[in-house]
Amino acid sequence: MSTSDASDNPDGGSSADAGPLAEAPVPDVQVLDTLGDGEVVEFDGEQGRSVLHFTCKPEMCHSGGVAQGGFVTGWMDAAMAHACIARYTTSYWIATLEIKVSFFRPTPPGPVVAEGWIERAGKQTVFTEARLLDADSQVLAKASSTVRLVPNRA
Repeated sequence: MSTSDASDNPDGGSSADAGPLAEAPVPDVQVLDTLGDGEVVEFDGEQGRSVLHFTCKPEMCHSGGVAQGGFVTGWMDAAMAHACIARYTTSYWIATLEIKVSFFRPTPPGPVVAEGWIERAGKQTVFTEARLLDADSQVLAKASSTVRLVPNRA
């Protein structure tokens, strides 16, 4: 778990306003491997934040040598989901209701960093945001999503 300061939200927004704070172990998720050797490097339930590293592989690129947009979206979606899992543990299924992505720069092969955080949260609805950075910390894309927390039934 990270011990980062509340001011870490990259866009200066507020962190989650409601919801149970939980200590959650970082989940072992095979989809991270599928998305390009994904690794969770920050998983902070108190801040509702995650940072994931991925590798954009040449086979993920289309003509022109840039990442296909679905991978860019997937990297940020994974970071936003991990921010929710960090906060709410696996007691909930994180159901994405909608996602919006803005592409700012082409993503070439190489390392990328996906940062995700909870911008605001209610009892069942969570608003998340993310950004994708290249190795030089340039913003490649940003995303926002609306998530519904669905209790897992054991």
